[in-house]
Amino acid sequence: MKRVLMVMAVAACTPAAMPDAPEGAALFAENCIMCHGVTGRGDGELAQGMKPAPSDLTRLSRNGVFPTERVLSHIDGYTRMDTQPEMPEFGLLLRGDSVPVELEDGTQSPVPRPLAALTAYLESIQR
Repeated sequence: MKRVLMVMAVAACTPAAMPDAPEGAALFAENCIMCHGVTGRGDGELAQGMKPAPSDLTRLSRNGVFPTERVLSHIDGYTRMDTQPEMPEFGLLLRGDSVPVELEDGTQSPVPRPLAALTAYLESIQR
């Protein structure tokens, strides 16, 4: 019995599997394609006439490095401070169990799973 409890305790401490791009693609389809378009290039149904125009999300990487921290903060709404009122603040929508996300400097940060999934998808569509 003691051994079973120990195994259960260890299992409870192991981190959840990281979300993958398909999980994030579903969130993107639900929340982002109206403005950013199906391909993420900023050509969604509502994009015409928006000022500023929706970003091309396929060109976020610079010098081969995906800006994870900037993307997380922007989607969450933390860094925008309403400077882009057309872009909804998704922080409250993307709540959930936290998963560790590796940042550009190699550190890890706990991030709600839906936000991590959406970020994984955006990283997967970089060109």
